[in-house]
Amino acid sequence: MTMRMMAKFLPLLLLWPLVSAGAATSNHEVSPADLVPSQTHRQAAVIITKVIERHHVRKVPLDDKLSKEIFKQYLEALDPNRSFFTQEDVRSFSAYETRMDDVLNTAELEPPFEIFLTYRKRAEAQVKLALRLLDQKQDFTVNEDYRFDRTKAPWAADGKELDDIWRKRVKNDILSLRMMGKKEDELIKTLRKRYESTLAQVKQFNADDVFQTFANAYTMSLEPHTSYMSPQLSENFDISMRLSLEGIGAVLRSRNEYTEIMKTVPGGPADLSGQVHNGDRIIGVGQGNNGEIENVLGWRLQDVVDKIRGPKGSVVRLEVLPKGAAAGGSAKTIPLIRNEIKLEDQAAKKSIIQGMAEMKGRKIGVIEIPAFYRDFQGQSSGDKNFRSTTRDVRKLLKDLTEEKVDGVVIDLRQNGGGSLTEATELTGLFIDKGPVVQVLDSGGKLEVERDKDPEIVYQGPLAVLVDGESASASEIFAGAIQDYGRGIIIGEPTFGKGTVQTLIDLDRFVRGGDEALGRLRLTMAQFYRVSGSSTQFKGVVPDVLYPNSESDKEHGERSLDNALPWSSIGPVRKVTEIQRDKVQLIAERHRSRINEDPGFRFLNEGYRIAKEVRDRHSMSLQESKRREDWRNTELARRASENRFRGSVGLKPLPESIDFEADEDDEEGTKAISKIQLNEAARLLADFINLGQTSPVSSAPRAAMIDF
Repeated sequence: MTMRMMAKFLPLLLLWPLVSAGAATSNHEVSPADLVPSQTHRQAAVIITKVIERHHVRKVPLDDKLSKEIFKQYLEALDPNRSFFTQEDVRSFSAYETRMDDVLNTAELEPPFEIFLTYRKRAEAQVKLALRLLDQKQDFTVNEDYRFDRTKAPWAADGKELDDIWRKRVKNDILSLRMMGKKEDELIKTLRKRYESTLAQVKQFNADDVFQTFANAYTMSLEPHTSYMSPQLSENFDISMRLSLEGIGAVLRSRNEYTEIMKTVPGGPADLSGQVHNGDRIIGVGQGNNGEIENVLGWRLQDVVDKIRGPKGSVVRLEVLPKGAAAGGSAKTIPLIRNEIKLEDQAAKKSIIQGMAEMKGRKIGVIEIPAFYRDFQGQSSGDKNFRSTTRDVRKLLKDLTEEKVDGVVIDLRQNGGGSLTEATELTGLFIDKGPVVQVLDSGGKLEVERDKDPEIVYQGPLAVLVDGESASASEIFAGAIQDYGRGIIIGEPTFGKGTVQTLIDLDRFVRGGDEALGRLRLTMAQFYRVSGSSTQFKGVVPDVLYPNSESDKEHGERSLDNALPWSSIGPVRKVTEIQRDKVQLIAERHRSRINEDPGFRFLNEGYRIAKEVRDRHSMSLQESKRREDWRNTELARRASENRFRGSVGLKPLPESIDFEADEDDEEGTKAISKIQLNEAARLLADFINLGQTSPVSSAPRAAMIDF
């Protein structure tokens, strides 16, 4: 596959929602007798194994060692929170631990189906227990804790311990809804409906769902971006891609029974509302302005997506638990109008920052780039004025030059990537000409994407602002600017997504086959910077780092199981280093400045509070203690935000707190979003004021071969 062909698949890679393992695709109860592997499943298993063996970038032998990882991933896919299987069950499965490789090689798929039948039996029993427990009186004065995060906990020793875990789970569910202001009869009705829905979903799992879950246990054992889609899920994917720009504009994933917002799409209803943020958790969905909000906690991702999806122009209401809020904390209801995400809503925008005392009169232009977009349809139809990131930024740079800015900040925060062509051409606006990124495929073929245009649109001082959500094409651009020494990279280490995926239709490997086999999303190449360093795993490390209490292991590619490691290949040009003495000096000024900056104090306090909440694995089932813990967390959060609001002249939020969500105010949201951007402008102004006309040094970083 050529680089141009790969570029077509890049948007797919960036907008793909993480799907929960084995989302049920049938809508009727499936008999256990029908949960057996079919000839189609056996055929698909053989093809998946062969395609991965030949074309996946990670060459891992399918042996007993990998079998153990597949076994582990399969159990975690079925029972991620260790709420159904017991130690006795896991011991009974252990005979299969080193046989999963044989299962795939021979296509004798009975073992994973046998494990699933045990899962179904245990799940039915525990959910029925939960329904019975709803009829019992709960005592919330007892001092006991519930471990809600059991992902690292031991499996329950036996059925008796498992029943006690579920007793506490039901008690916790009741208490959580009580704290949200639900009346007793209302919350029991809500939970009964939730548990009955969970039971129905378990019984609706069909043989395709089981095979898909097992196949993805295999792919997840290799790395996190290769996955298998059953024929039914493939059909749903085609529908969602046709409708992908008509919805709320959010990428979702399942995490510990919550539906978590992974990212919002620039220009989408969720993004434009200003009330939906990465890391928020959707716990309820309502239709229209007055429809009942249905609790979706514990639902499978596909079922939540089906509730959120709807016709353009219609209203959907999301009940959202904000990122960092404790389970059972204050939720807010956000109405959104489903809409098409137009290209102009994602377009690059400019602004100017000036007047801050630390900038000493400097005028800094800002270009915000939400995504690397390109109107391929307009281009192919012959439209000479088709929209693209590079075309828009070229115009904005000329506008800013005419407005006599002293320097420019390119803001790539929250930019998950997009067109590789645009990343290459955008880099070309700031450099003479030369290589931008290297792509190494699974067969060892190396292709170099180059800027061939010698024109430099902007030669002045440049900074690139990135964060932990800047991924893929954003990392290619930021990495190239850094390797050319063309600008200062500022912010947080980027996501670390340095791989390329493509969709493979498995049917093409079968002649005359009548049954669909599904698709494989395969990682088939990796990105490397012109320096030879991979953007994978480590991401792009800024020259000036912002403080961020989220550790590397908790964010980005580094947080994913079996992520491909960082690697390097040979360079394709001399790497130019920015003037390190000046960078060190402005970094020192930055550290000194943010120690006194109310905005960064607010961000750091927010990181600390969120980490404290995130690090908790259990919570009290004693109502008085639970309310006190929640109140203390919310008071700390409120006090921190009010200190910041006062520093920028905004009125404080009410001191009293309850479980009713505060209305989001646009001014406050905008002020928070400018904290990091304003500091980037100060940093670039500092660099300019040190006497550097352009943050570039002609001295090579090291003696490297110039190809």
